[in-house]
Amino acid sequence: MSDPRDGDSSDSEEVRTHEAGPTTNAETPTPVAPAVRERIESDPYCATLGIELRRLESGSATTALTVTDDLVNFHGTPHGGAIYSLADAAFAAASNSHGETAVALETNISYLSAVEVGSTILATATETHLTRRTGEYEVVLTTESDGERLATFRGRVYRP
Repeated sequence: MSDPRDGDSSDSEEVRTHEAGPTTNAETPTPVAPAVRERIESDPYCATLGIELRRLESGSATTALTVTDDLVNFHGTPHGGAIYSLADAAFAAASNSHGETAVALETNISYLSAVEVGSTILATATETHLTRRTGEYEVVLTTESDGERLATFRGRVYRP
C-alpha cells in the first residue's frame, strides 16, 4: 500500500497533518472569508438548540452551549444528542472554514462526564489531517468554568 504523502494517491495533493491542539506560532491560521463565517453562523439547527459560534479560524472552531432544562434527558443530565450536536457544529464549522463544501463521512463520540443544568460546554474542533478530498478533525468538549474534559468527538469529511 502506498503512502499518500508520496504523491501516489489522487487524494495526496496539499496534504497537511497537524497534532491535535492549539495552533502554534509556526502555523498561523488563515482568516475565514466573511461570507463563509456568515453562512456558518446562520445555521438554523444551531440557533434552535442555542449553540453559539465562539471562534472560527481556518481549520478550527469553537462552539458553546449552555445546558438548559430543555436539553436534559430523564436522568436530569445533558442529553447525548445535544452534546453530540454541539460537537458536530464545531466539526462542521472547522471543516467548512476553508470555503469549500465538506460533508461528514464518519463521526464518533466518547462521553466521559456529565454536567449540571446551567453549565456552559465548549467544543473545540481542530483539523488533524487535510488533503484535497478529505479531512480529519478532533473535537474536545470541556466545561467553560474549569476546563474539565466531558467528551471527545472525531470526524472525517469528504470535500467534493
